[in-house]
Amino acid sequence: MDAAQQEATARARELQRNWYGEPLGALFRKLIDDLGLNQARLAGVLGLSAPMLSQLMSGQRAKIGNPAVVQRVQLLQELAGQVADGRVSAAEATERMDEIKKSQGGSVLGNTAQSTSGSGAPTVKRVVREIQSLLRSVAAAGDIIDAADSLSPSHPELAEFLRVYGAGRTSDAVAHYQSHQN
Repeated sequence: MDAAQQEATARARELQRNWYGEPLGALFRKLIDDLGLNQARLAGVLGLSAPMLSQLMSGQRAKIGNPAVVQRVQLLQELAGQVADGRVSAAEATERMDEIKKSQGGSVLGNTAQSTSGSGAPTVKRVVREIQSLLRSVAAAGDIIDAADSLSPSHPELAEFLRVYGAGRTSDAVAHYQSHQN
């Protein structure tokens, strides 16, 4: 890939981070992992062609043009949270994905349901992802790390929080949270 292509890809990923909270490659990989899908199945559920999904994941394209597809992404994120906390079985998830695939979409601006455990409390993974999404919607990971470095001498706990939750991986942030609860 030449320098111009690398610059265009970086620009597309930054736009994705601004529009969707993170680059679509990372978002789609989470869905693939959390729901046990492959790229072809994810593309089918979303209503995208496999090449379009690949272009979005690699940063060759920045934007999902169809609002119904954006809503399907949101519905799949909710479903992944429900699977992660055990409220939805794999068989039920498969049925729900078939329903999501058939959905025509609606308002993409409305609030989406929160993923919660059986007790009504949000799951740790869901809360961590929400924190990451909020932090990443206002700054890139590099900027968050720079902010953490500048805060480190005077506010080491806040600096650690920014590094782990703002610029780190979801699984590492969940482990960090759980280790501090004991």
